[in-house]
Formats: sequence, C-alpha cells, structure tokens
Amino acid sequence: QVQLVESGGGSVEPGGSLRLSCAVSGFTTKNYAIGWFRQAPGKEREGVSCISSSDGRTYYAYYEDSVKGRFSISGDSAKNTVYLQMNSLKPEDTAVYYCAAGPPRIATMRGAWNYWGQGTQVTVSS
Repeated sequence: QVQLVESGGGSVEPGGSLRLSCAVSGFTTKNYAIGWFRQAPGKEREGVSCISSSDGRTYYAYYEDSVKGRFSISGDSAKNTVYLQMNSLKPEDTAVYYCAAGPPRIATMRGAWNYWGQGTQVTVSS
C-alpha cells in the first residue's frame, strides 16, 4: 500500500529553478525519512538530500556537498508531501530524480530505503 509519486521535473536553463514534489501514501511522514536521489545516464545513483523525524516534532534536513547551498528540502506532514526546491541549477544536475522512504535518521543518507518512487526527469541545458 505504500506509494511514492514524484512530480515537478522538467527542462530549465542553467541558473534556473525547479521544485520537485514527493507525495507519499500508506504511512505518515511524521515518523519517517524521505530522501531524494538522482541518477544520470551512465552513472551510479547518488543521494541528494533527505528529511527525517522520529517524534513528529523535530525534523532534520541533510544535504550532500554537491547540492549544499543550492537545494532545500521541506515537507508538509498534513499532506504527506516532501518537496525539493532546486535553485542555481547546473548542467551536472541533469538526472532522473527519485524519492525514497525509510526509517528515521540524522545527518546521513546511509541506511535502509524501503520504498521508491518512479522518478521524474530533470534536464538543465542551454
């Protein structure tokens, strides 16, 4: 019954912005971790960012170095939706972006990711 659905991908010029959404059903994001990953053609999947809570009150955000200062993760627990605001996009950000769900964690994307969405394409080019 757990389902994650990404949306918001598209094509933008370098320096542009996109906002990705991950709609989650089957469980609440108040006591879970939601992560964003990406995979470019010919490359391994890599972590981007995640947001997590174990008590439904304090939420922890984590960013990989490649996107720190440019991307921002947030969530709406009432809607069970997590967002990834992507600013100052670069061509190297081009990839299929996936969201995933797993147990709560702090300051890391390592560990279990039990459920995955279908992905949404982000293309950054002139």
